[in-house]
Amino acid sequence: MLSRVCDRLASALRGTRAPPSAVTLRCLHASSSRPSTDKSERTEKPPRAFDQALLEFLVCPLSKKPLRYEASTNELINEELGIAYPIIDGIPNMIPQAARMTHQNKKQEEVEQH
Repeated sequence: MLSRVCDRLASALRGTRAPPSAVTLRCLHASSSRPSTDKSERTEKPPRAFDQALLEFLVCPLSKKPLRYEASTNELINEELGIAYPIIDGIPNMIPQAARMTHQNKKQEEVEQH
């Protein structure tokens, strides 16, 4: 009797299978549309350009001052602190540890001049 109940329950569960969710469908689509790892089929895309409209919203995370875009180095510059944040594939890396110093401290410059 128990096996008959289990069989009916199993068949009922098989018949009421829920359709895949939207998330599942997106994951399946993304995995099937991944680029091939074969280098001959892969096309190199040019790096994404920085959208300068973002300068209206972006500020230096350290000083909270506006930044200036330098196209020649593809960086966001904080003139006051002398820090340059790199832009990678059109995305600014605003982590202070990733920034580089653009000039030395004024005190060091004065000492070198004397």
